Amino acid sequence: MWAILSLLVENKPGILFKVTHLFRARNFNIDSISVGVTENPEHSRMTITTYGDEKQITQIVKQLDKMIDTVEVKQLDEHKTLFRELSIFKIKLSNANDSMEVNKIANAYGGQVHNVKKDSIMVELTATPDQTNAFEELVKPFGIIDVARTGVAALQRSES
Repeated sequence: MWAILSLLVENKPGILFKVTHLFRARNFNIDSISVGVTENPEHSRMTITTYGDEKQITQIVKQLDKMIDTVEVKQLDEHKTLFRELSIFKIKLSNANDSMEVNKIANAYGGQVHNVKKDSIMVELTATPDQTNAFEELVKPFGIIDVARTGVAALQRSES
């Protein structure tokens, strides 16, 4: 089961280490992690995605909630959450036709094309991880030179 965990933590040195150490100590893997200061400079929001069964996810949420520097921990329902990640792909181009094809694929996924060169093109994509993976599969035949993914940022939608 894929899980999105949202942590509100005190914004101070060492908190990222403490959280990642907790995952390591429990033998859980972090699929992605993103961290940023909130509207209150005393707090940071961490968004962590991970895989595990329901019991494992419940255990890690409880352990995170027990940490002194943790203000709030929530497992977000992906159907009631807006979540995206930013990714940048550098894709090989063998000819001018490749550039047009990559452009079409990028446009279909709402991507922005940057830095078009004779032998490569860069595409910036803001999407869900599934959409990013689908885009990646479509451009693999061209040859992916490099890729950078930020990790998921997420907020639960309002109920009303």
